[in-house]
Amino acid sequence: MILNVSGRTDIIAFYSKWFLNRLKAGFIDVRNPFNPKLVSRINFANVDAILICTKNPIPIVNHLKEINKPLVFHVTLTPYKRDIEPNVPNKSLIIDAIKKISTLIGIDNIWVRYDPIFLSPKYNLEYHKKAFAKMCTLLDGYVKQIIVSFLDDYKNVRHNLNILNYHELTEKDYEEIGISFSNIASLHHMTVQTCFEAHTLTEYGFIKGECLSKELAFKLTGKTYKKWQARKGNNCKCVAMVDIGVYNSCKHFCKYCYANYDEQKVNSNYLLHNPNSSLLIGELKPDDIIKERI
Repeated sequence: MILNVSGRTDIIAFYSKWFLNRLKAGFIDVRNPFNPKLVSRINFANVDAILICTKNPIPIVNHLKEINKPLVFHVTLTPYKRDIEPNVPNKSLIIDAIKKISTLIGIDNIWVRYDPIFLSPKYNLEYHKKAFAKMCTLLDGYVKQIIVSFLDDYKNVRHNLNILNYHELTEKDYEEIGISFSNIASLHHMTVQTCFEAHTLTEYGFIKGECLSKELAFKLTGKTYKKWQARKGNNCKCVAMVDIGVYNSCKHFCKYCYANYDEQKVNSNYLLHNPNSSLLIGELKPDDIIKERI
């Protein structure tokens, strides 16, 4: 299996000590978000590779040699300020970390996610074009694959409408983003693609691809995997992965986040975290049903 660490929260940014402890222990327990009494036990002996998704890889950079599994990194790097991303570290520090990771695991195994894009009076098209160009310039030679996506109508987005102050993208906006981003990426020997979007922007130079394709998975592990069924519409062509995160537990508090929708719950979950527990949040209970996931 391939672990997704994690689409539900930023484990690396806030819970990296726990993750490293679980590696040493040899297994992870994951509570089913829809059936809390059911716990999946994942033994690392059954893990073929790990996809790490994070906005802040800094806590794990010096521990990569402790992870004895093939690794792929997706580092989200956006141009927003603290009004939108209150607790994301300085982006220059993130860029330094990306460079170190690229050097350690190889340029083919690290992707940058410019994700999500939204347009507002403050974060307009010109702002995004300048930010994207600066990012590509700074990461030239360290990253060659960039994934872009656009803001979706999540509960948290609706709650933060006054802060985001965004407007719907027009076809002209998509065209301008597609052409400008493609040209900028090409100048820096990079490709750019969308992630599960209605607007793929391939007509403007974006490539067609997946976040974790069957080809990359096979290259990493020598195995083939089924298509991931855990995405809306089941049209995602990424390979199947197992997420070990917990919703409402990321303290970045990004105003566009799909995985957080209750900041009070995030804070209470964070207080329940024990880096020595087998579960990310809380402890095992006597009546939990534990089943090994293979």
